[in-house]
Amino acid sequence: MTPEEVKELIYEVAELTPGVGRLEESLKWGEQSFAPARRNIGSSVRIAPRQNGEVALMFICHTNLVEQFRTLYPDALTYEDNRAIVLEAGRQPDLEALSHCIGLALTYKLRKRGKSGPV
Repeated sequence: MTPEEVKELIYEVAELTPGVGRLEESLKWGEQSFAPARRNIGSSVRIAPRQNGEVALMFICHTNLVEQFRTLYPDALTYEDNRAIVLEAGRQPDLEALSHCIGLALTYKLRKRGKSGPV
């Protein structure tokens, strides 16, 4: 997937995920970052293109998000430490798993407070 395709997927997931609402786009550490515009809804998802053609979806490392993704989808996606899902160049990722992980990030704070969001 290209960075633009990842961006489109993030917006699509946000639109389809109850509670997320409008996304706020910014630059963090030189990377495109997307987070719910309303406070206390979710965690940010950053897009980090790499020189070798990979694209990493970066998550805040002090959350347990990547650990949760690994538990749910141990073989469906490629992970990097507790920070990222790595999309390999020229290889189509499991879009259902990837979309679910993005939705989990965008509703992280809602779920942490026991409100709604994807499980």
